[in-house]
Amino acid sequence: MTPETKKKIRAAILGASGYTGAELGRLLSAHPDVSIVAMSADSNAGHPISSLYPHFTSLHLSDFVKLDAIDFSDMDVAFCCLPHGTSQEIIAKLYTAHQKLVIIDLSADFRLHDPVAYAQWYGHPHRAAALQKNAVYGLTEIYRDAIRKARLIANPGCYPTTILLPLIPLLEAGVIDQAGIIADSKSGITGAGRSAKVENLFAEVNEDVRPYGLTGHRHVAEIEQELSLAAQENIQITFTPQVVPINRGMISNLYLKLKSPNTLDTVINILNKKYNNEQFVNIFSERICTPRKLLGTNYCDISVFADRVPGRITILSCIDNLTKGASGQAIQNMNVMFGFEESAGLKQVGIFP
Repeated sequence: MTPETKKKIRAAILGASGYTGAELGRLLSAHPDVSIVAMSADSNAGHPISSLYPHFTSLHLSDFVKLDAIDFSDMDVAFCCLPHGTSQEIIAKLYTAHQKLVIIDLSADFRLHDPVAYAQWYGHPHRAAALQKNAVYGLTEIYRDAIRKARLIANPGCYPTTILLPLIPLLEAGVIDQAGIIADSKSGITGAGRSAKVENLFAEVNEDVRPYGLTGHRHVAEIEQELSLAAQENIQITFTPQVVPINRGMISNLYLKLKSPNTLDTVINILNKKYNNEQFVNIFSERICTPRKLLGTNYCDISVFADRVPGRITILSCIDNLTKGASGQAIQNMNVMFGFEESAGLKQVGIFP
């Protein structure tokens, strides 16, 4: 899709008061081709975004409005940052009523191809199942061609992004054992959202590492869906998500067994071939990547190591969970859909120290 004129496209952010909505506001405000014309936050309608996020004061963005007050008839793109289960009915109405509107959903509502699987993992039937077939999974580096032609994008989860980017090329090439894949993942507390919860208080999180979702985190469904597509057979992994006491950032440690006669060099060559021309994926050998150095950026850094046990490797995969893991990847997808430079609005260098 390309805009009909050179004027800026018009964007709405639905659910703009949360962390992903605010991150979209931060990034889009510096995008050369986008104008933010509406931001919904029903409970904060009538208030400026700076009342929740003072660092937006100098941007002079319009006040929050209720969702039903937004006129979508002249809108080009809507970013949906509403909770799963809430998004699907709203998106179904927008998709039907506004034929030129591009929708990028940052919830989990359209990530799973199978509505039955959605009901199993999310505890209720999908309320817009007929629309699911039109949704494209928005892992940009893997599905760029399909994204370019789509109207509805299911933006990936943050954990899946760190796991899928390194594993998909290796499974496609058939160089790792499909059984016994272990993903040990750690996320900053912003991954839990901005809602007030006792378990997310400073005193609850600080000086601790908290595993959760051990018997089946919902992100497992989309991870295994995409890995199975890459391997062309059913893949199941061991996945342990954990919260660590940092604001933002994510690392997944992946433990893999190589198929003989493949080696560390085989893996590095495959990943370099896949991502050599990608702007936002960096491959390192024997250099430890950490999420801190990616603060505020849209990059995914991947480090590959030989394990002390012959035939095994360890991969570290790092992102900022709010950027490449959510809002930055959403903008990357938007850039692809509208024919903009893919890095537009996403050229930030990491903040360090």
